[in-house]
Amino acid sequence: MTLNGLLQIGLYFVVLLALVKPLGWYMARVYEGKPFGLDRVLGPVERGIYRLCGVRDNEEMDWKTYAIAVLLFNAAGLFALYLLQRSQGFLPFNPQGFGAVAPDLAFNTAASFTTNTNWQAYGGETTMSNLTQMLGLTVQNFVSAATGLAILVALIRGLARRSSATIGNFWVDLVRSTLYILLPLSLLLSLILVSQGVVQTLSPYRAMTLVQLTSYAKPMTDANGRPLLDEKGQPKVETVMVREQMLAVGPAASQVAIKHLGTNGGGFFNANAAHPFESPAPFTDFLLVLAETLLAAALTYTFGKMVGDTRQGWAILTAMVTVLVIFVFAAYQAESSGNPRIAALGVDHTASDQQPGGNMEGKEVRFGIARSALFATATTATSCGAVNSMHDSFTPLGGLVPLFMMQFSEVVFGGVGSGLYGMLIFAIIAVFVAGLMVGRTPEYLGKKIEAYEMKMASLLILIMPMVVLGFTAAAAVTDLGKASIFNPGPHGFSEILYAYSSQGNNNGSAFAGLNANTPFYNITGGIAMLIARFWLAVPTLALAGSLARKKLVPVGPGTLPTHTPLFVMLLIGTVVLVGALTFVPALALGPIVEHLLMVSQ
Repeated sequence: MTLNGLLQIGLYFVVLLALVKPLGWYMARVYEGKPFGLDRVLGPVERGIYRLCGVRDNEEMDWKTYAIAVLLFNAAGLFALYLLQRSQGFLPFNPQGFGAVAPDLAFNTAASFTTNTNWQAYGGETTMSNLTQMLGLTVQNFVSAATGLAILVALIRGLARRSSATIGNFWVDLVRSTLYILLPLSLLLSLILVSQGVVQTLSPYRAMTLVQLTSYAKPMTDANGRPLLDEKGQPKVETVMVREQMLAVGPAASQVAIKHLGTNGGGFFNANAAHPFESPAPFTDFLLVLAETLLAAALTYTFGKMVGDTRQGWAILTAMVTVLVIFVFAAYQAESSGNPRIAALGVDHTASDQQPGGNMEGKEVRFGIARSALFATATTATSCGAVNSMHDSFTPLGGLVPLFMMQFSEVVFGGVGSGLYGMLIFAIIAVFVAGLMVGRTPEYLGKKIEAYEMKMASLLILIMPMVVLGFTAAAAVTDLGKASIFNPGPHGFSEILYAYSSQGNNNGSAFAGLNANTPFYNITGGIAMLIARFWLAVPTLALAGSLARKKLVPVGPGTLPTHTPLFVMLLIGTVVLVGALTFVPALALGPIVEHLLMVSQ
C-alpha cells in the first residue's frame, strides 16, 4: 500500500459522507410530499404522467395491492425487453446490423436488467443495437432502480406509521423516484462524463488507421472452409497486415450515468468501466465509484428523517461504512502484496516511481491497484456490479473480498433501495436476538417484532443462500455446468460460486473465466435473478404492511436503543453471523484453498 493510494481512498470516503445529509434530506422531502424546489419545475410533468396513466395519486395501497403492482409492472418490462432483443434486427437505430439475440440469452438479459442485476453474458458493443441499449437496457436501468426505491419507501412508511392499513402508492413512488431523483442526477453526471471524453453518439462504428501497423498469422482454408495443410501436416498460415481498427461508439454516457447511480452496472462496452470510452481518466473513475454508492448511503439519512429520528439512519450508515472500510483495505492489501509465485521468478513487486508494484494483472494502468481495489469492493458492496478491473485476475484473497461482499446479502450499502431494506431486515433480526437474550418482546422503532415479522424476515435471509448454493452445486456436478469451466480446480469452482452469488444477489459482476453464455447458465441464472429480486420484495412489502398496522409501543426501561455504538456492533455481528458465514464452507473450497495452494509452492 502507498500513501497516494491511501489518500485516494480517504478522499472518496470524505466526499461520500459529506453528500449523505443534503441528498438524504432532499429525498425525504420528495417522498413525504413536501416542497423541495424541483417540484415547481417538474410538478406539471408529474401530474401529466398521472393523468395519462389514469393514476389517482391521492389513493394509497395496502401491501398486497402494492406488491401486485410491483410484480405486474416488472413482468411487463421483462416481456417488453425480451421482445425488443428478439426483434432488434428489424428495428431502426441498428447501424451495425446486429441480428436477433438468441432466445436463452434474451431471457437472461431481460431478467437481468428487470431485476437491477445487469449480469451480461454478452459483449454489449457486439450484440445489442443502439435502440436496444437505449429503449431497452437504459430504460430498465431507471425503472428497476426506481422499483427498489419504492419498496424501501413502503417499508419505511410501515415503520413510521401507526394503525395504518396502507403503505403508499407504488405508481406515485415509481414516478417520483424516477422524475425527481434518478433523472436529474443522471443528466448531471452524463454531461460531466461527456465533457471528460465518454462517447455519446448514434453514429456507426468508426474504422481508424493505426499509427503503428501490426500483423498476425491467419490460417489458410480451401473453398469449403477446411484448413490447408503443408507437407508436414501442419496448418498453413499467411501473414496479414492490420492497418485499421474498428472503434465501437454509441450512446454510452447516458447509460453509464444511470448504471452507476442506479446500481445497475451493465456496461455499454464489454470491458465496462475499464473501457476508455466509458471511463477515460482517474477523475471519471472517481465519479463513477462515488455515484454507485451515493444514493445507497444518502438513503440512510432519508430513512432517519422519515421515521423522525436521524440517529437511526446514522447508526445504519455507521455499520455499512465500517464493513466497507475493512474490506476495501483487505482487498488493497491483498492486491498490493502481489503473487509470491511471480515474485519467486525474480519479478520486482515493490511500488516505486517506475512501477505501481503488486498484482497489476487485469488492472488498468491509469487507475492502479488502490482505485481497482476500492472499485471492486464498492461495486460488490452495492449491487452495482460495474468493474474497472477484471476480478478474475485478482489474487485469491483479493478476489475473495468482492465475492464475500455479495454474500453479505448486498446490505452493506447494497442496491438503490434494496440494500437499505435488506439492512433494516437485519436490524429487526438483531433486536429479536437481543430480545431473546433478555427475555423481552423485541421492539424496533416502537413496533413490536412478533411471530409474523420474524417469519417474513426468516424468508428474506434464507432464500438467497438457498438459491446461490443450490445452483452452484448443480453447476458443479452436472456436465452442462462443468462444460463451461476453463480453469479446472479451486478457481473454476470460485468462478461458478461467483456467478451465482452475483446473480443470486442482483449484483452482475463476474469472474470472467467462465463461459456463461450457454443455455444452462442463461436459464438457471435468469431464474436465480428473478427469485432473488421478487421473492424478497414480496415478503418485504408484507412486513411493511404488518408493521404499519401496529400501534406504537412507548419506550420503556427494557427497550434496546437502536442508535448507539452497541447496536451498531450488534447489527454488524448479525449480518456477519446470520448472513455471510453461511458461505464459509463454499469459500473454503474456492478462494481459500486457492490461496493456500498459491503460498505453499
